[in-house]
Amino acid sequence: MNTLATLPTTTPNPDLAATIRLPLPRPSNPPDDIPSSEPVLATASPNDPSAADRRARLILHHASEPGDALLCRLIERFGAPTVASAILSGTAADLITPSDSEDEQSAADRASLVNRAHTLQTRCYRADPDADLAAAQKTGARYVIPTDPEWPSGLDDLGDAAPLGLWLLGEADLTSASARGVSIVGARTATGYGMHIAGELAAGLAERGWAVISGAARGIDGAAHRGALAVRGVTLAVLACGIDLVYPRGHEALIGAIAADGLVVSELPPGTSVSRFRFLDRNRVIAALGRGTVVVEAAARSGSLVTARLADELGRPVLAVPGPVTSEASEGSHQLIRDGALLVTRAAEIIEHLGDLGADLADPTTATRSATRRPRDALDPVAARVLDALPPEGRDALDTVEAALAAGLEPRAVHAALGRLAASGWVDRDERGWFARRRP
Repeated sequence: MNTLATLPTTTPNPDLAATIRLPLPRPSNPPDDIPSSEPVLATASPNDPSAADRRARLILHHASEPGDALLCRLIERFGAPTVASAILSGTAADLITPSDSEDEQSAADRASLVNRAHTLQTRCYRADPDADLAAAQKTGARYVIPTDPEWPSGLDDLGDAAPLGLWLLGEADLTSASARGVSIVGARTATGYGMHIAGELAAGLAERGWAVISGAARGIDGAAHRGALAVRGVTLAVLACGIDLVYPRGHEALIGAIAADGLVVSELPPGTSVSRFRFLDRNRVIAALGRGTVVVEAAARSGSLVTARLADELGRPVLAVPGPVTSEASEGSHQLIRDGALLVTRAAEIIEHLGDLGADLADPTTATRSATRRPRDALDPVAARVLDALPPEGRDALDTVEAALAAGLEPRAVHAALGRLAASGWVDRDERGWFARRRP
């Protein structure tokens, strides 16, 4: 894992910096008697609710891993500053009164707070929001919370699993990108077929003004990001590590390019390393940011199937690209299609499913139409039936009556059809009768 030294820097948000006071010296380990929570919660704007909320969320990021339903419920009910202060002072369980405990969920939350009190308190005490902001701003990143204009409403659909806040690196606007964004996921050990399709789909979407959202992993993720970048489109990379780190190794240039032309996103504090469960946590954000999720290539036990399931639970359409029927790499994709996922093969089809009703219909290109529509498809049903009944050039020809018997039609109708077929070059006649001409 490498620091994000190659990424471009931008001017830190002066409004955000103004709300945070200078770092306080902090011991490496908390003493047995946790001191007052006021120092770590203090801001330069004590009367600004937004500043207090922002700082409290920066602290609560350290309390547990992303998607902690208990913390989300507490913040929704009491607000982040109250929750952070109560955890730091060791009184979090007192937020839920005995009368509240009559409710089954409240009783379970209170019991969980009692069991987790020491861990939550210790982790919050060790948090240093000033250091987090400094590390993020060193790479040009910014921190946004649900009350900021750049917060996409789609993340609120996660409910108790919604992020507390996000670190963003790049000039793209998260709200705009999410409004017309498609999540593309798939196998890390992708085949050449899968990589090609992912790049083609992403490029086609980006050319039509859609943002491509993925996880910056090897394989399908990387191919999707590169496809969007190749046509100078917008792409979003949601990381499973801190915004100041790069994972996987070797994707420094790719993530740097995404930061330059798109957006790099993380809900983990700066400096946080990757782990298996953080990839799974990250998947819910990918699913929530897009209008739908496209699985390009996934084996039977692929993490991409988890993203697809999360998207389905959020009410987002799930789309899948078919692969060769003999390919183990596409077994998961084929199962999704059998379970009801929408089968797609090109960007226009994705947009038709996810776009605005009546405004984003798939319009086949001339090349597509010519490749799928044969000249004889333009024949009327009677003419086509007569043509099928005639022998090919070089064999015994049929007169009109014989052609009518072979086609099972009235001679008068066959006579008229033969005239239309002859005029368009499909049939010809000699002294023996009618025959079908050979056509390229």
